[in-house]
Amino acid sequence: MPGSKKALSEYYRGKNILITGGCGTVGSAIVEKLLGFDVNVVRVYDNNEYSLFNLQQRYGDDARLRFLIGDVRDKTRLLYALKGIDVVFHAAALKHVSLCEYNPFEAIKTNVEGTQNTIEASLEENVEKFVMISTDKAVSPINTMGATKLLGEKLTIAANYYKGCNRTKFSCVRFGNVLNSRGSVFEIFKSQVASGGPITLTSLDMRRFVMLISEAVQLILDSSVISKGGEVFILKMPTLRISDLAEVMVKRLAPQYGYDPKKIKVETVGERAGEKLDEELMTKYESRYALDLGDYYAVIPLYNIDDNYQNAEFNGGKLDALNTDNAPILSKIEIGALVERVMAEEEE
Repeated sequence: MPGSKKALSEYYRGKNILITGGCGTVGSAIVEKLLGFDVNVVRVYDNNEYSLFNLQQRYGDDARLRFLIGDVRDKTRLLYALKGIDVVFHAAALKHVSLCEYNPFEAIKTNVEGTQNTIEASLEENVEKFVMISTDKAVSPINTMGATKLLGEKLTIAANYYKGCNRTKFSCVRFGNVLNSRGSVFEIFKSQVASGGPITLTSLDMRRFVMLISEAVQLILDSSVISKGGEVFILKMPTLRISDLAEVMVKRLAPQYGYDPKKIKVETVGERAGEKLDEELMTKYESRYALDLGDYYAVIPLYNIDDNYQNAEFNGGKLDALNTDNAPILSKIEIGALVERVMAEEEE
């Protein structure tokens, strides 16, 4: 798996890149990472004018950047934005489970129709690589957000089948919970500790796969380099109990904000609409066609095996840690080390 800076630098040299949802946590982190390479242009495409303005203020002197106001629901705007683009990172999405649950058609417009618009515009402009950013909530979904992201994955992978003579290779990356991203449980807990509590938990039994922002970006960039078309790339992520994360964060952060950790209360408020107690990385069926790439798995679609992976050694459904209820759980000491890594990443 080409994770070295040299391999990435060689691939991205002279490339023209567009990032939908480029002002989000992961999108803006991709921007920062790409600017470390000799790219030709990075177009940041987002419907949030204020966030685009802030990003422009941060990087405005870099002539390689373009800041484009637009929505993935608008295919005509996408076509203009994609002129001359080599690589597309499709990060635009409605991602908050509860909001999508009560606004389902808005989620469909962005996560499904918006994804198809971006796919079609990428085909019309014959881009080289297209990477769609998905989530473990797309696996056996019970909520609207997960269902729309699953459809987004299906649309993206299927584009490899009907693209004809186009050069575009379509793939997906599937995330767990990205620690310290906007609206993440890490950000919520940090804000609650800073206010002196209480910390609100939906359930003491809730478990999640977790990853750092830097790991999410590395997965995206690596997958774009090695993709042959049709893969869903998945980081091998650790699992933690959300209640353990809350306890560790209180002990670590409360003194920093002038509070006694013992006086910050933890309240259980009950599960929200659409929430699962546990998440999955891939289904048992998918695991039959999963390749072990070291730090990652790659799930290969059946129709693509003969063309690109005919000699591959598939897992054959033997993976065990597919679900947070059967994966090893991080200890509180290990979570503490993880929190320190997140805080160090924030300060960089």
